[in-house]
Amino acid sequence: MNQLEKATLGGGCFWCLEAVYQEVDGVKSITSGYAGGHVPNPSYEAVCTGATGHAEVVQLEYDPAKVSYRDMLETFFAIHDPTTLNRQGNDHGTQYRSAIFWHDEAQRDTAQLVIADLASNNAFDEPIVTEVTRLDRFWPAESYHQDYYRRHTDQPYCSFVISPKLAKFRKRLASKKG
Repeated sequence: MNQLEKATLGGGCFWCLEAVYQEVDGVKSITSGYAGGHVPNPSYEAVCTGATGHAEVVQLEYDPAKVSYRDMLETFFAIHDPTTLNRQGNDHGTQYRSAIFWHDEAQRDTAQLVIADLASNNAFDEPIVTEVTRLDRFWPAESYHQDYYRRHTDQPYCSFVISPKLAKFRKRLASKKG
């Protein structure tokens, strides 16, 4: 078996990212959590205040022989709005910022290249504001946040916010398969 690599991404609510990446071939595990803040072992309630500096993120373990880091980032940019500062839809605050927390310089370089490519191709009407920052520390979220969408598909937030993102991802995936 190939050695797994990690990616840590923040694109609004971690439930949304988790639901999409659960469908990406090559992703072996997903942990919702927090990164980019200054308070040790933050709680969801503390992160939601915006005072800890953390972003809601997913940490993905994936097989690079099945899915590249660039592919992971292309999915990331396809399923959230990287042009809104500290906001995704109705979710407001620094905890919902668009962020790529790189694990090594190769990830940093790939992230910067993908962002430059998207900008030069005018992929978005507004400038991309995604932060690209070295991962200092990842804190797993509470257990009730893990595998959230699969356990709560009937909840209104899941139905109205996550399900449309999944549909968009599935449509994009189908068009890539030809």
